[in-house]
Amino acid sequence: MNELTTNLLAQEEELQFDAFTNEDAFTLGSLICKIAAEEIGKGIAVHIENDEHPLFTHYMAGTSKENIYWVNTKKNVVNHYGHSSLYVGEIYKAQGTTFKDGSGLPLSDYQGEGGSFPIVVRGQGKIGTVTVSGLTGEEDHWCAVEGIRRMLKVK
Repeated sequence: MNELTTNLLAQEEELQFDAFTNEDAFTLGSLICKIAAEEIGKGIAVHIENDEHPLFTHYMAGTSKENIYWVNTKKNVVNHYGHSSLYVGEIYKAQGTTFKDGSGLPLSDYQGEGGSFPIVVRGQGKIGTVTVSGLTGEEDHWCAVEGIRRMLKVK
């Protein structure tokens, strides 16, 4: 592991909820859209789901049907590995390979690019995902993490 992957794991440890409701998904998704609009000035796609079904989906102006692919492939990585999609991609890079070559998973269904983050409830573990698409992988990751961080400060 390197400094980046260590920091990404620390984010996952830090950014955990005591509980996460359907209403929390709406609040988080709206907050992430606000961050993208006001602080980055670009439209993004945001998708939040628990491990059973979608809870929030919004595609801001400037997104397209291509974002559907990126949302699905990044959240599939989190569901498969239990870690953020950025962390998974960076782990393969740290091993001197790529996600494509190292994982053996089809890129049609999985992408080790930043933007999807596990929703973790203390005492329960991962209960869902929050996924952002429309920016660079690092910016998508930042939007998701920053939204969770700000929401946790309010709770």
